[in-house]
Amino acid sequence: MPSAAFTAVPTLKSVKKIQFANTEDKQEFSKYPTKAGRRSLSRSISQSSTDSYSSAASYTDSSDDETSPRDKAQVNTHGNSDFCVKNIKQAEFGRREIEIAEQDMSALISLRKRAQGEKPLAGAKIVGCTHITAQTAVLIETLVALGAQCRWTACNIYSTQNEVAAALAETGVPVFAWKGESEDDFWWCIDRCVNTEGWQANMILDDGGDLTHWVYKKYPSVFKKVRGIVEESVTGVHRLYQLSKAGKLCVPAMNVNDSVTKQKFDNLYCCRESILDGLKRTTDIMFGGKQVVVCGYGEVGKGCCTALKALGAIVCITEIDPICALQACQPTAPVCSVFIQQLHTYCDTFSCQFLQCSSCLRFVISQGRLLNLSCSTVPTFVLSITATTQALALIELFNAPEGRYKQDVYLLPKKMDEYVASLHLPNFDAHLTELSDEQAKYMGLNKNGPFKPNYYR
Repeated sequence: MPSAAFTAVPTLKSVKKIQFANTEDKQEFSKYPTKAGRRSLSRSISQSSTDSYSSAASYTDSSDDETSPRDKAQVNTHGNSDFCVKNIKQAEFGRREIEIAEQDMSALISLRKRAQGEKPLAGAKIVGCTHITAQTAVLIETLVALGAQCRWTACNIYSTQNEVAAALAETGVPVFAWKGESEDDFWWCIDRCVNTEGWQANMILDDGGDLTHWVYKKYPSVFKKVRGIVEESVTGVHRLYQLSKAGKLCVPAMNVNDSVTKQKFDNLYCCRESILDGLKRTTDIMFGGKQVVVCGYGEVGKGCCTALKALGAIVCITEIDPICALQACQPTAPVCSVFIQQLHTYCDTFSCQFLQCSSCLRFVISQGRLLNLSCSTVPTFVLSITATTQALALIELFNAPEGRYKQDVYLLPKKMDEYVASLHLPNFDAHLTELSDEQAKYMGLNKNGPFKPNYYR
């Protein structure tokens, strides 16, 4: 599903217009003043750049920005230097954030406890390229507890929580990431994860497909030992299907993005709870009474519309899909047709942070990259569902007997989708109703599931 783009338009003419566009154009925001500079031991708020921290609070050393992490020699308390983070001294603060995240990620903690007698990932060498947040750290430490060795880098140059990366490095996980990487740093970090003496990955966990692309481009021989790829994002899955169609996918891949648990929870609730947080931290705008155009009414668009309407915004939706457009019409959200062309024109003209055009001030937030992970936070419980799905997909591919999965892209088995959901029910003290033998026979189901066909989404 395409990412949603947002334009908040006041009802009166010639006042501020805020634009959130998913574009890869490079913009030099440092040339323009922001409303607040960096603040130590506090989050950066009300900024239109990417300095808004993704953690509730962020420890900052004033010397951090002076030297690139690539040029600093750092070691953790165990004497290990196989990592590259902003400042290893932030580890204690990052550990606190990880412990807070663990409180709302009981499913992963449950996996750790259930695997104490066995290590389903013993022998697995996982190289990961995802957002490095406190929630991801809980996933990484769960994979380690299940027997895996991990090396990790970031899939986005702005979403890394520096203190969390430091905490992981302190425990001995080789992490190569920091917030505000350059494009060159980004690929250097990926290379450091993959190309290391005496260690070769046999599993890949990717978000966006950049890690997979780099391995194919630079180290194709690595795939001789790789048992599978687990991909989380729609972009990465699209790239995998392209490889498969061209006959170039040489290992099995698991499409986590289209799993039921990802679509119905992460895509919907993650944006519903984080979109306003990110927009308000960066613009301080009041949404009550504003006219807001949301481009796309998939699960992400639905979540954003719900949040914006709750604050009194007047929401209009653009869509190319007639089915999604019809869905948008049901909750009385008008579907626009004229504005699509205008938005395309606006996106093409963005080249800097502020653009004065037709007496309206526009902002490109987070340099056109992910708003919520770059400028705010995301709900831990929702990410627990996605992280648990990723962990089970890795276990499935790593332990699958030879021949079960071909060189193709697969959806997560429905039984696993339901297992992920069942692990999260105790958080709400929820209990399932059990079918009787007669009911199960009538419905043609196994009493223990799966309860939905594989095509159910």
